[in-house]
Amino acid sequence: MPDRAGQPRRRPRWGLIGAAAVLALAVLGGGAWAAVNALGPDEVEGSATVEFIPETEPAATVAFIPETEPAAPATTSAAPDPAQPWPTYGFDDARTRVNPALEHRPPYAEEWRFRSKSLLEFPPVVADGRLFVGQLRGRFYAVNTGTGGTIWEKDTGHCSAASPAYADGVVYAGFLAYHPCPKGEFQDGGFVVAWDAASGEELWRVEMAPVESSPLVVDGVVYVAAWDARVYALDARTGAEIWSTELDAQIVASATWIDPVQAGGRAAITIGTNGGSLYSLDAETGAINWQARSNDTLGWGREYFYATPAVAYGRVFVGNTDGWMYAFGAESGRLLWAKQAGSYVYTAAAVDDETVYIGTYDGFVIAYDAATGAENWRLEMPGAIHGAPTLMAGLLYVSTCSGCGQNGVREAKRGPDATYAIDIATREVVWEYPAGKYAPIVADEERVYLVGTGVIFGLKPS
Repeated sequence: MPDRAGQPRRRPRWGLIGAAAVLALAVLGGGAWAAVNALGPDEVEGSATVEFIPETEPAATVAFIPETEPAAPATTSAAPDPAQPWPTYGFDDARTRVNPALEHRPPYAEEWRFRSKSLLEFPPVVADGRLFVGQLRGRFYAVNTGTGGTIWEKDTGHCSAASPAYADGVVYAGFLAYHPCPKGEFQDGGFVVAWDAASGEELWRVEMAPVESSPLVVDGVVYVAAWDARVYALDARTGAEIWSTELDAQIVASATWIDPVQAGGRAAITIGTNGGSLYSLDAETGAINWQARSNDTLGWGREYFYATPAVAYGRVFVGNTDGWMYAFGAESGRLLWAKQAGSYVYTAAAVDDETVYIGTYDGFVIAYDAATGAENWRLEMPGAIHGAPTLMAGLLYVSTCSGCGQNGVREAKRGPDATYAIDIATREVVWEYPAGKYAPIVADEERVYLVGTGVIFGLKPS
């Protein structure tokens, strides 16, 4: 999570490189980093015939599935709660960030504003006619989607740097150290909590190391990671620990579901660490299926996976703060393609129609071919992009961040806090809004909910 000045709180790891060398590169600027990148690892080209499962059904089959209809094919993204428009971070359990059932397009009229009184780093989830969202200073809200009014709120005393998750009438959320977050120490405790979505009644709470991970809830199990390098599987009804697995380093990313077809017969979750490793864990036992790694540039050490993976087509798509975008085999963990995207990649990917979309800190939106990794197009934006894009009705929504990465050693484009909609067919910006910073939007059947620095805007298509 960035601190209040926009500087990434946990800077990229540099291994054996000394502070003086980093300072020298920073002073020399982008040209020096370009030279370093030229000496770094080669890009890896992908293939549509190796560990690639083409989309076999229209994407809309994964959303709002009536109980009497057959389930979506396992080769597509994991289906969310069919009754809810945006129940988890990234929309579905595969974190693809597209709800194909929604067709909203601008222009939009602002109906209301909800002021959270602090920074909103991650987007709300939408369920039961409510937005559920946490802010940096420890308050958590249930907000009426029709009016923007507060239905219930909690003051946890800890800060939130993640999205909650909704399942079966319950909201699950993870919390970090005592607020404000940037002053919290590693040893400051965190917890995962379950609240009744209607009343806000606390159902259970599990104390653990600080949690910066957005919970994943599948089949009655809550998967969440903490700063102690462990991934936990908790019983969604009671909070009882089912299993926990220790990985190689601190974890700030979130887990993503891999369905059995894509995982080789048994369901799995995938998650990245601050040690530059990406893992697949057996969803039932927590056993490690495979461990993959990001580049080790010139032996200086691997940088970390801040981004949450997206899973589709038998692959795991994830960016790293080293500025590279990676695709790994969901079953094997094999590196299938790798592309140098920009200075830093903090955004998770949006994935649809065999295309992968990300943003970079040097101010580009990039569309990659999901099979080969070929760059389909690249569009320069007015500022650094930190939050994951959202895709809806042929438009890709991204927000630019005014201060993100300004104290880093690589380029971070300074620009406005604003949100943009890009037509993916024409590659043109067709709409912009003078608010936003991290995550851009979520939506339901009635409205688009745009996330500003500390304000949520209820926008109605007009």
